[in-house]
Amino acid sequence: MDHSEAPVLDAIAAYRREGQLPFTPPGHKQARGADPRVREVLGDGVFLSDVLAISGLDDRMSTHKVLEQAQDLMADAVHADHTFFSTCGSSLSVKSAMLSVAGPGEKLLVGRDAHKSVVSGLILSGVRPVWVEPLWDADRHLAHPPSAAAFAAALDEHPDARGALVTSPTPYGTCADLVAIAEECHRRGRPLIVDEAWGAHLPFHPGLPSWAMDAGADVCVTSVHKMGAGLEQGSVFHQQGSLVDPAVLKSREDLLGTTSPSVLIYAGLDGWRRQMVEHGRDLLQNTLDLAASVRAALGAIPGFDVQGPAEFTGLGLAHDLDPLPVVIDIAALGTTGYRAADWLREHHRVNLHLADHRRISAQLTFADDESTTEPLLAALRDLHDKIDALQDVPQVEVPTPDELRLDLDVLPRDAFFGEAEQVPAEEAVGRVAAEMITPYPPGIPAVLPGERITKPVLRYLRSGVTAGMMLPDAVDPELDSVRVLIES
Repeated sequence: MDHSEAPVLDAIAAYRREGQLPFTPPGHKQARGADPRVREVLGDGVFLSDVLAISGLDDRMSTHKVLEQAQDLMADAVHADHTFFSTCGSSLSVKSAMLSVAGPGEKLLVGRDAHKSVVSGLILSGVRPVWVEPLWDADRHLAHPPSAAAFAAALDEHPDARGALVTSPTPYGTCADLVAIAEECHRRGRPLIVDEAWGAHLPFHPGLPSWAMDAGADVCVTSVHKMGAGLEQGSVFHQQGSLVDPAVLKSREDLLGTTSPSVLIYAGLDGWRRQMVEHGRDLLQNTLDLAASVRAALGAIPGFDVQGPAEFTGLGLAHDLDPLPVVIDIAALGTTGYRAADWLREHHRVNLHLADHRRISAQLTFADDESTTEPLLAALRDLHDKIDALQDVPQVEVPTPDELRLDLDVLPRDAFFGEAEQVPAEEAVGRVAAEMITPYPPGIPAVLPGERITKPVLRYLRSGVTAGMMLPDAVDPELDSVRVLIES
């Protein structure tokens, strides 16, 4: 295929060149109706390219198959049989993938370190999750993707499960052994879904961890806006093989997706694919070299424990590691990642990718170079020099791995939609949660609807809020009260 083409971008350019006159949405009519103050900030180019996908980007019958061509080019670029664009982020893509494999009441194996969007999919669909335990690093208080052996055991215990879902890479960059997990699934005739939202860049450089399609996954979801150059909400999901019907996958996306997709997001996906095919290897090699130099510089700062393969991979840990999220454990400095991240934004206008009770992370992409990493390093050195002022912070009471695991006594769907009440936090212990409670980022729920709340987990979350943890999906983000199921 000719990857110098960009069908969506070319169609937008043609629309503007031909002077097409719309009597259709969007109502701003090629920027003419937009507030001048908005146009001053966003620029007219955004509005001029904001056209309908049908009767805009393409004609009423989609005769030119603009979107179809762009998706075919993306599939070819990443070695998939079929690719579908999503303008609602990977949160929609992963739900579409789940619903293409399992239906209401059916079982799906899911790594318990799944993102909240997966849990939302369980709630919407009524799929019955069979949780597969992550690999827990009890010393560093961190979960890595489940092992192939854990999925094999779950498949043997639940032969009626319709398939499996694993998250890889995690927001910390740790990766599962996708080849081995796919083999275990396929040996039993079951498909594997990979939530690879943080892995858009993986197909384009051999020095990066294995890409899900090359590893044998049946469906893969990736957020181009995270590690690629797409606009926010730009996501793609890919399919290969015969275990998941692409027509079913597309129909599930059509059920969940918007009927008014953003052509701007389509254009970002289309242009990024062309860029990666033509220049991705060189761009990513530069980024890998840059990441190595940043890691070395940070590792020389006392108290900055830069997490690499020695810390994150090996027996009982992750299978592989993406080096582009630069994760720094600052527990030895006597402060939290929350406090450090807030200080860096306030004093240096540096915004970090992730912060938890003991770590901070800077996400590097091929858009970075010394002009961005030098200010980052300067800010982090200053953080170290000023660390005394950041040490008087509340501590997060992190449970053991065993204490973190809650019993799922009610299906997530039934608990979420069941009769519920808001009770004081201390009265929630022993009750079944009717809401998700999710430290964000990274967005992995600590409590799911249907799980029975325990004192250690509640203490962890409440101490986390005091220390700076954000719980955006709880009814009461301060966690003075909790929404629980009224059990008959």
